[in-house]
Amino acid sequence: MKLNVDKSADALYLRLDDSSVVESEEVSPGVVLDYNESDEVVGVEILNLSKRSRYPRLRLKMRYRTSVEILNLSKRSR
Repeated sequence: MKLNVDKSADALYLRLDDSSVVESEEVSPGVVLDYNESDEVVGVEILNLSKRSRYPRLRLKMRYRTSVEILNLSKRSR
């Protein structure tokens, strides 16, 4: 599992495995699922990421390759 955040594109991509993507489908506005040849979801792309957050200041902190901790910086300043 790999997580990529592209700040310039304001997008997040979560890749679940290394199988080839054969089809993609936008399941809701700005949310795209990638499927392999067995029709299993192998990737999730979320566009306009900053507009989807309830918290204006989020930081993604990588701890391991397969896990991400999301810290709400606004709570830390209280």
